[in-house]
Amino acid sequence: MTTVATEPAPALLRPHAEQSFADELRALRAVDDRPRPPSWTMSPWAVVTYLLGDTLTDGTVITPKYVGPRRLMEVAVATLATDRALLLLGVPGTAKTWVSEHLSAAISGSSTLLVQGTSGTAEEAIRYGWNYARLLAEGPSEAALVPSPILNAMRTGAIARLEELTRIPSDVQDALITILSEKTLPVPELGMEVQAAKGFNIIATANDRDRGVNELSSALRRRFNTVVLPLPGSESEEIDIVTRRVEQLGSALELPEVPAAAEEVRRVVRIFRELRAGITADGRTKLKSPSGTLSTAEAISVITNGMALSAHFGDGVLRAADIAGAVIGSVIKDPAADSVVWTEYLEAVVRERREWSDFYRACREING
Repeated sequence: MTTVATEPAPALLRPHAEQSFADELRALRAVDDRPRPPSWTMSPWAVVTYLLGDTLTDGTVITPKYVGPRRLMEVAVATLATDRALLLLGVPGTAKTWVSEHLSAAISGSSTLLVQGTSGTAEEAIRYGWNYARLLAEGPSEAALVPSPILNAMRTGAIARLEELTRIPSDVQDALITILSEKTLPVPELGMEVQAAKGFNIIATANDRDRGVNELSSALRRRFNTVVLPLPGSESEEIDIVTRRVEQLGSALELPEVPAAAEEVRRVVRIFRELRAGITADGRTKLKSPSGTLSTAEAISVITNGMALSAHFGDGVLRAADIAGAVIGSVIKDPAADSVVWTEYLEAVVRERREWSDFYRACREING
């Protein structure tokens, strides 16, 4: 008898939250003795603990997934325990998608019931579609129905995620009104309706910068409780967020370890915060702000890119030259306007900081 060797499953590039933090979720459920809403895998207290981090009584360390005001997460979780949907609102890079994913993973055990909103999102993505081969062969039937992630969440009493709600055309958004108000989805073609099981809810995200694209109707807005996720309040808080996420991404991407990245993290965060605010940290110099958001997420991307450069093409130590190109690319989104903003910042601020002379030289070399 011969045996056939099987190839090992390839490592996942980006595991879901419930996969990456399975041990933490298990540990929390084991010690969680508080009341749980219907269909929830853990109590609201445990969900907030999972998001904000803590050390459990058995010694298990729950790592923070969100660094920010505790009350915001308590309001978000409490909303999902009611009949109102949750809208996470904020500028790009304020962890809306990240929080949405972790909330779903903690509450439902799965974050995969997802609708990605775009200008091309059709009503079928929110309600249901049809298997047209079966539809033509057999006519309308439940077997020919293709449920949307939201319909699946209704049937199972789970959390559905809807990303970039205001990117979706207004007439498609309106398909949510009956779902959110009546907790039912009519299927007139079959003369039936799907009623939501207890535990069903929706977490939607929307970008502050998209106001005016496809504004929510007042009828739809009333059915959401809105939680605004702010940019990090202090420089040290933002440095902490960037450092944690860079460590996680570096491990997930299997990048070679790059020591002593703290100084460059601090530098990138300082640059982004000053340009966002339009003034230097010491309050002495007013600055022009670029067209982009220079979010925390972009700072994480800059450092991660720098680590890859240093590990594969440098000496294994993260240096100014490894981050300079990515910083410039993040700042200059509109070549005409942002180039002026960056040049003024480089010459008026970076050049005057003696401890930043290596970064100034690296940027000048890129600019030619």
